[in-house]
Amino acid sequence: MISEMVVGSSDAIASVRTMIRFSINAMASVLITGPSGCGKEVVANAIHRASKRADGPFIAINSGAIPTELIESELFGHEGGSFTGASGRHIGLFEQAEGGTLFLDEVGEMPLSLQVKLLRVIEERAIRRVGGKKQIPVNVRIIAATNRDLQKQIAAGDFREDLFYRLCVIPICIPSLAERPEDVAALAEHFLNQSEDHGARPTISDEAVARLARYSWPGNVRELRNVIERATIFFPGQTIGREEAELLLTERSVGSMHAEMTDLDDIAQDNSGDSPVRFTDGFSLQSHLQDEERRLMIEALVECGGVIAKAARLVDLQRTTFVEKMRRHGITRDDRQAA
Repeated sequence: MISEMVVGSSDAIASVRTMIRFSINAMASVLITGPSGCGKEVVANAIHRASKRADGPFIAINSGAIPTELIESELFGHEGGSFTGASGRHIGLFEQAEGGTLFLDEVGEMPLSLQVKLLRVIEERAIRRVGGKKQIPVNVRIIAATNRDLQKQIAAGDFREDLFYRLCVIPICIPSLAERPEDVAALAEHFLNQSEDHGARPTISDEAVARLARYSWPGNVRELRNVIERATIFFPGQTIGREEAELLLTERSVGSMHAEMTDLDDIAQDNSGDSPVRFTDGFSLQSHLQDEERRLMIEALVECGGVIAKAARLVDLQRTTFVEKMRRHGITRDDRQAA
């Protein structure tokens, strides 16, 4: 189960799986660290599902997404009339997670006033609803996660050191995807298998995998998942090669895909007298788009007197991306100087 949820062949992911196995039967708190989008909630869920608490609830809360004035009530609940708008009793997430796991995502964004109360809950294993008078025992395993450097926050006075040590009994660190490119192929296949049925699923070639592995992945695993989902939508049943991978990865890929692949009608009508697209047997949408891109790039170069940097700006591309597309389309100096 752990290997099915936490996918990858890198040493880093093997270490994460080992730490999960150490933690599954413990009551001790777990602190998962790593950049946004690296899969911290996936790891937390894997711990829960592989543990003896798997039959209990898994409740997740993003500590930074709830207004400060509401987060205490969300976690601990409140009694009716305890504050303006509290018309009745509200059962908080700690009580909802009874017998299971409470996942506190982005715990580094939790206000100091709430950190004190969370520390007390961990030590006493009991909560008190807002406006309530009695302590309510809770049997909840806490897994916290953050993309922040909590040691720096402690030094700055933004995070309680005593809470840090209560949360970080079992530390699990997930590196960025760029630090473990060998995991890209397995993750891509995993996301293909998880994708909704948009028709025949694409096949990712070795050269496409190699291109994906060289990408910097600023959005980490979450970004890769989005790229694979995009691939299933735009290239169903096709083999994704290097060029298709490049198109999926370009910084303007979402906008480019929308403009190029959903507005063919507008392209046909707005190209200064160009003939409309004729859909004959053997018509290839991908080939048409590549031809259209090459034509527009040449027009931009001609308008800018062959200066690549100016032409790139004209079509809203980075110069390096524009040069790579010139190479791919075989655009020569003669093309750049054409009338």
